[in-house]
Amino acid sequence: MVKSVRRVAKPRVRSRVAVVRTLSKSASQGVLQLGPLIFRCAIGRTGISARKREGDGATPAGAWQVRRVHYRPDRGPRPPIGSRAVPVKPESGWCDAVSDANYNRPIRHPYPASAEQLWRADHLYDLIIVLGYNDRPRMQGRGSAIFMHVAREGYAPTEGCIALSRTHLLRLLQLQPKLRAVRIVC
Repeated sequence: MVKSVRRVAKPRVRSRVAVVRTLSKSASQGVLQLGPLIFRCAIGRTGISARKREGDGATPAGAWQVRRVHYRPDRGPRPPIGSRAVPVKPESGWCDAVSDANYNRPIRHPYPASAEQLWRADHLYDLIIVLGYNDRPRMQGRGSAIFMHVAREGYAPTEGCIALSRTHLLRLLQLQPKLRAVRIVC
Protein backbone atom coordinates (compact mmCIF):
# COMPACT_ATOMS: atom_id res chain seq x y z
CA MET A 1 0.00 0.00 0.00
CA VAL A 2 1.42 3.37 -1.05
CA LYS A 3 0.65 6.34 1.11
CA SER A 4 0.05 9.58 -0.69
CA VAL A 5 2.12 12.55 0.33
CA ARG A 6 0.25 15.77 0.66
CA ARG A 7 2.17 18.81 -0.49
CA VAL A 8 1.77 22.02 1.41
CA ALA A 9 1.64 24.90 -1.03
CA LYS A 10 3.51 28.12 -0.40
CA PRO A 11 1.11 30.91 0.45
CA ARG A 12 0.38 32.98 -2.64
CA VAL A 13 1.36 36.55 -2.09
CA ARG A 14 -0.03 38.92 -4.69
CA SER A 15 0.41 42.20 -2.86
CA ARG A 16 3.60 44.16 -3.41
CA VAL A 17 2.99 46.43 -0.43
CA ALA A 18 3.58 45.25 3.15
CA VAL A 19 1.49 46.98 5.82
CA VAL A 20 2.72 47.69 9.36
CA ARG A 21 -0.05 48.21 11.93
CA THR A 22 -0.09 48.94 15.65
CA LEU A 23 -2.89 49.18 18.19
CA SER A 24 -2.10 52.83 18.95
CA LYS A 25 0.16 55.66 17.74
CA SER A 26 2.37 55.28 20.80
CA ALA A 27 2.79 51.48 20.61
CA SER A 28 6.31 50.23 19.91
CA GLN A 29 5.24 46.81 18.64
CA GLY A 30 2.86 45.74 15.93
CA VAL A 31 2.47 43.42 13.00
CA LEU A 32 3.65 43.48 9.42
CA GLN A 33 1.27 41.92 6.89
CA LEU A 34 2.03 40.95 3.31
CA GLY A 35 -0.92 39.15 1.76
CA PRO A 36 -1.80 36.22 4.06
CA LEU A 37 1.49 36.46 5.98
CA ILE A 38 1.49 38.23 9.33
CA PHE A 39 4.69 38.76 11.32
CA ARG A 40 5.32 40.38 14.69
CA CYS A 41 7.50 43.50 14.50
CA ALA A 42 9.03 46.23 16.62
CA ILE A 43 8.89 49.89 15.64
CA GLY A 44 10.21 53.14 17.09
CA ARG A 45 10.33 53.68 20.85
CA THR A 46 7.86 56.59 20.56
CA GLY A 47 5.49 54.85 18.14
CA ILE A 48 4.31 56.17 14.78
CA SER A 49 4.47 59.84 13.78
CA ALA A 50 3.31 61.81 10.77
CA ARG A 51 5.89 64.47 11.75
CA LYS A 52 9.09 62.44 11.96
CA ARG A 53 12.21 64.33 13.12
CA GLU A 54 15.83 63.20 13.45
CA GLY A 55 16.37 61.50 16.80
CA ASP A 56 12.72 61.50 17.93
CA GLY A 57 12.52 57.68 18.09
CA ALA A 58 9.39 57.58 15.90
CA THR A 59 8.60 55.41 12.91
CA PRO A 60 7.31 57.62 10.08
CA ALA A 61 3.70 57.10 8.99
CA GLY A 62 3.16 56.72 5.26
CA ALA A 63 4.09 54.47 2.35
CA TRP A 64 7.80 54.10 1.62
CA GLN A 65 9.34 52.35 -1.36
CA VAL A 66 11.85 49.56 -0.89
CA ARG A 67 15.13 50.92 -2.27
CA ARG A 68 17.66 48.13 -1.75
CA VAL A 69 18.76 45.31 0.52
CA HIS A 70 22.07 45.14 2.41
CA TYR A 71 23.43 41.99 4.05
CA ARG A 72 26.48 40.86 6.04
CA PRO A 73 28.21 38.31 3.76
CA ASP A 74 30.17 36.85 6.69
CA ARG A 75 26.92 35.99 8.51
CA GLY A 76 24.91 34.29 5.81
CA PRO A 77 24.44 33.88 2.08
CA ARG A 78 23.25 36.61 -0.26
CA PRO A 79 19.47 37.03 0.14
CA PRO A 80 17.49 35.45 -2.73
CA ILE A 81 16.55 38.72 -4.42
CA GLY A 82 18.95 39.12 -7.31
CA SER A 83 21.02 42.19 -8.02
CA ARG A 84 19.43 44.48 -5.41
CA ALA A 85 21.41 42.88 -2.54
CA VAL A 86 24.46 44.93 -1.52
CA PRO A 87 27.07 43.47 0.85
CA VAL A 88 27.79 45.44 4.03
CA LYS A 89 31.49 46.06 4.62
CA PRO A 90 33.34 47.08 7.80
CA GLU A 91 33.49 50.67 6.52
CA SER A 92 29.76 50.86 5.61
CA GLY A 93 27.78 53.59 7.33
CA TRP A 94 24.77 55.90 7.01
CA CYS A 95 25.00 59.64 7.67
CA ASP A 96 22.64 61.04 10.32
CA ALA A 97 24.30 64.46 10.74
CA VAL A 98 21.51 66.92 9.95
CA SER A 99 23.79 69.67 8.58
CA ASP A 100 26.00 67.34 6.48
CA ALA A 101 25.76 67.26 2.67
CA ASN A 102 25.41 63.44 2.82
CA TYR A 103 22.56 63.46 5.36
CA ASN A 104 20.42 60.31 4.99
CA ARG A 105 22.82 58.71 2.54
CA PRO A 106 25.22 55.78 2.74
CA ILE A 107 28.82 56.76 3.55
CA ARG A 108 32.19 55.10 4.20
CA HIS A 109 33.80 55.13 7.64
CA PRO A 110 35.80 56.81 8.95
CA TYR A 111 33.52 59.76 8.30
CA PRO A 112 33.98 63.29 9.68
CA ALA A 113 30.32 63.77 10.69
CA SER A 114 27.89 61.64 12.72
CA ALA A 115 27.03 58.40 10.92
CA GLU A 116 25.66 55.03 11.92
CA GLN A 117 27.93 52.02 11.62
CA LEU A 118 26.23 49.33 9.49
CA TRP A 119 28.84 46.64 10.32
CA ARG A 120 27.63 45.83 13.85
CA ALA A 121 28.50 43.17 16.41
CA ASP A 122 24.90 42.81 17.64
CA HIS A 123 23.47 41.26 14.42
CA LEU A 124 20.72 43.91 14.05
CA TYR A 125 22.05 44.98 10.66
CA ASP A 126 22.96 41.54 9.32
CA LEU A 127 20.04 42.06 6.93
CA ILE A 128 18.75 45.56 6.09
CA ILE A 129 15.91 46.57 3.80
CA VAL A 130 16.37 50.28 3.04
CA LEU A 131 13.12 52.21 2.83
CA GLY A 132 12.77 55.35 0.72
CA TYR A 133 11.89 57.66 3.57
CA ASN A 134 13.14 61.25 3.24
CA ASP A 135 15.41 60.49 0.32
CA ARG A 136 13.76 62.09 -2.74
CA PRO A 137 13.92 64.94 -1.90
CA ARG A 138 15.99 64.82 1.30
CA MET A 139 14.94 67.37 3.90
CA GLN A 140 17.42 68.19 6.65
CA GLY A 141 16.22 67.04 10.06
CA ARG A 142 13.23 64.98 8.84
CA GLY A 143 14.85 61.67 9.81
CA SER A 144 17.39 59.29 8.36
CA ALA A 145 18.18 55.60 8.04
CA ILE A 146 14.66 54.19 8.17
CA PHE A 147 15.26 50.48 7.62
CA MET A 148 13.66 47.11 8.14
CA HIS A 149 16.23 45.10 10.09
CA VAL A 150 16.67 42.22 12.53
CA ALA A 151 14.80 42.64 15.84
CA ARG A 152 16.36 42.70 19.29
CA GLU A 153 15.44 40.03 21.82
CA GLY A 154 11.82 40.47 22.90
CA TYR A 155 11.16 42.87 20.01
CA ALA A 156 12.54 45.82 21.96
CA PRO A 157 11.76 49.22 20.37
CA THR A 158 13.93 50.68 17.63
CA GLU A 159 15.08 54.26 17.01
CA GLY A 160 12.46 54.53 14.21
CA CYS A 161 13.03 51.47 12.05
CA ILE A 162 10.86 48.38 11.63
CA ALA A 163 12.43 45.23 13.11
CA LEU A 164 11.47 41.62 12.47
CA SER A 165 13.10 38.29 13.19
CA ARG A 166 15.82 37.38 10.68
CA THR A 167 13.73 34.38 9.64
CA HIS A 168 10.75 36.60 8.85
CA LEU A 169 12.87 39.13 6.93
CA LEU A 170 14.26 36.33 4.78
CA ARG A 171 10.79 34.86 4.29
CA LEU A 172 9.49 38.23 3.06
CA LEU A 173 12.31 38.41 0.54
CA GLN A 174 11.90 34.79 -0.58
CA LEU A 175 8.16 34.95 -1.09
CA GLN A 176 8.03 38.42 -2.47
CA PRO A 177 11.24 39.33 -4.28
CA LYS A 178 9.50 42.30 -5.86
CA LEU A 179 8.28 43.86 -2.63
CA ARG A 180 7.81 47.48 -3.67
CA ALA A 181 6.79 49.37 -0.56
CA VAL A 182 5.98 49.31 3.12
CA ARG A 183 2.96 51.26 4.38
CA ILE A 184 3.01 52.25 8.06
CA VAL A 185 -0.39 52.94 9.63
CA CYS A 186 -1.90 53.05 13.09
